[in-house]
Amino acid sequence: MEHAATTAGLYPLPDAQRERLADLKGRGKGGLVDGDESADVTAAYDAARERLVAVQREAGLDRVVEGQARWDDMLAHPLCVHENVRTGDVVRYYDNNNFYREPVVTGPLTEDGDLAADLSAAARLTDPLQAVVPGPYTLCDLARDDHYGSFESFLDGVADFLAGEVAAFPDAVETVFVLDPSLVTDPPDDDVHERVRDAVDAVNDAVDADVVLHTYWGALGERLHAYLLDTGVDALGYDLVNAHEECVYLVQEYGTADSVALGVVDGQNTRIESPGTVADRLSWFRENVPVSDFETVYATPNTELFYLPVNAFGDKLDALAAGVEAARAEVAE
Repeated sequence: MEHAATTAGLYPLPDAQRERLADLKGRGKGGLVDGDESADVTAAYDAARERLVAVQREAGLDRVVEGQARWDDMLAHPLCVHENVRTGDVVRYYDNNNFYREPVVTGPLTEDGDLAADLSAAARLTDPLQAVVPGPYTLCDLARDDHYGSFESFLDGVADFLAGEVAAFPDAVETVFVLDPSLVTDPPDDDVHERVRDAVDAVNDAVDADVVLHTYWGALGERLHAYLLDTGVDALGYDLVNAHEECVYLVQEYGTADSVALGVVDGQNTRIESPGTVADRLSWFRENVPVSDFETVYATPNTELFYLPVNAFGDKLDALAAGVEAARAEVAE
């Protein structure tokens, strides 16, 4: 069984680049990302990417992500920069004090290579890479459809779009985290569970990499969890910060994939977990599920990390990596 320290991406901007971008926006040379950035804005994001990759390597993470510094609209980003999408009102991002521009889909969602371009830039800094993409259901939930005409067709269109995006990923990508928190916060009706499963599979089948379907802010419903077990993903994610008992119950009753991602660090709280706490949460899960000999246990913050101040963000990565080392030592004994 391999333990891998990693994250769900979407990092806070490093201070230097935050100040630089604020200055550019104040002079009318920045603004929210719209896919047509000035050279100065591009340079600031390139510098942020370099710093975010360096922070992960310094912490000793086993899987390194690009950092998603350009994702001003969080998980809605891939649609907000698409040519057949207009951005609408600024709306609340889930149940917190963050906001994004609502993407309104006005035409067919064809692959545009935005995600692949960022990953190709990151591949020059580190290899291998872990990619981060929104899940198809979550992307539908965050957007508004003015083109496809029905939820089912919209979900299929978004899944095909994401499949095209991940198919274009560079060879350096060895793992893909598919973040689908809306499956928990605003779960689909029972009659579309099969459609959601097929949408996840469309993304999974399009990429030659290990795929982790990660949800958070609670636990999946039992029936939906069972449907997702029928997908081809390599790992399912469980939020042990917000719903540890419920997540273990799901695995006890229904099993899980050959690998798991465990949210063992709070991605929204500035309190820094000790390495011992991280290791304890990993061992508690192993001890409470019927089959614990997983191929890979991805230890991760339960959510994206852009909520955190930069210093706390770095400290969380350090604690996570040290906790995974402690877990490895415990298993080896």
